[in-house]
Amino acid sequence: MKRGTFLKLRQLGLIIIIWMFIGFIIAIYDHLVLHTQVSLGTTANYSFFISVLRNIGAGLIGALLGGSILVFYINEKFRDKPYGYTILIVIICFVLIVGIITLVMGLTIVPYQLKRPLSDPATRQAVVSFMTDSYPLKNGLVWAFIVALTQFLLQVSSKFGHETFLHILTGKYNTPKAEKRIFMFLDLNASTTIAERLGNERYHSLLKDFFADITNPILENKGNIYQYVGDEVVVAWSYKDGLEKSHCLRCFFDIKMTIEDKKDRYEQLYGLVPTFKAGIHSGNVIAGEIGVVKRDITYSGDVLNTTSRILGKCGEFKEEVIISADLLSLLNSAKEYSSKLLGSIRLRGKEREVAILALLPNSIDSAGS
Repeated sequence: MKRGTFLKLRQLGLIIIIWMFIGFIIAIYDHLVLHTQVSLGTTANYSFFISVLRNIGAGLIGALLGGSILVFYINEKFRDKPYGYTILIVIICFVLIVGIITLVMGLTIVPYQLKRPLSDPATRQAVVSFMTDSYPLKNGLVWAFIVALTQFLLQVSSKFGHETFLHILTGKYNTPKAEKRIFMFLDLNASTTIAERLGNERYHSLLKDFFADITNPILENKGNIYQYVGDEVVVAWSYKDGLEKSHCLRCFFDIKMTIEDKKDRYEQLYGLVPTFKAGIHSGNVIAGEIGVVKRDITYSGDVLNTTSRILGKCGEFKEEVIISADLLSLLNSAKEYSSKLLGSIRLRGKEREVAILALLPNSIDSAGS
């Protein structure tokens, strides 16, 4: 299963659980309201069990329909659109889904309560009364808020990155932690020349398209987008994810294949196909949350400076991707990639030097398999 699909299914599963739980809470709330002093009480047809079943069922059906639309369609199809635009689309879809849910509930719950078939005129009239009752309207307003909140949280999760958002919610890095991380600094070639040629607005549009296109290859290789810095993107991996199947190396060549597949569109829109270079290194960092107004998880350590210097060597040696020998020695990639020793760089403030190597895939298919 692809990494992106797994993340989407995990989001959908979480939505299903939460929405069903909310349905249960709504049933309890309604039951308590009906037994307050200001209430006229329950009717002979009222059943707490049916109410729980109805609300949990609405949450389940709504999550399967609405949650799937949010996760697999809207947040994929419109992920580069303004947040307000996607929320408007969600509201329109929600109105349609609520109508479907109300109809399904009416056609199933009402005949069960009356113990009469749907063909009975009295049952059909009861279904109409159910659908026009204030109770579904109340639930519609409540679920409208829940759907809007769900979409907002999905957008926030996308903005921060799925893993980063989860870590902020759980407070994993509220106290700084020492970790081992793998980093890839990926930089657009000839960015100044391209900006002068296209103009600021078209150049920004190019960057937006480029970063959007490389997102899926990064996620599929279990990478987390740490930062965008101008025309550069910094990708981070845990040691486990980065070393597994050489994801930290595959990522670069998968990105290259993705841009190659979209070269006709870039030529049509911008008259060029973006090229790029990358430096890859690993080491110890301190990870922790910083900021109050704009909280984020940051990494600090020599590995970041060293990776940046490795990236700088790409231009010097005219190579696309350079990796440290320390990291390459940990990877089981001899069959997929060939390497060429370029020399070494001295770590800032230290005596030890780090050997660096240029990488090439041994075949076109090896990077994408």
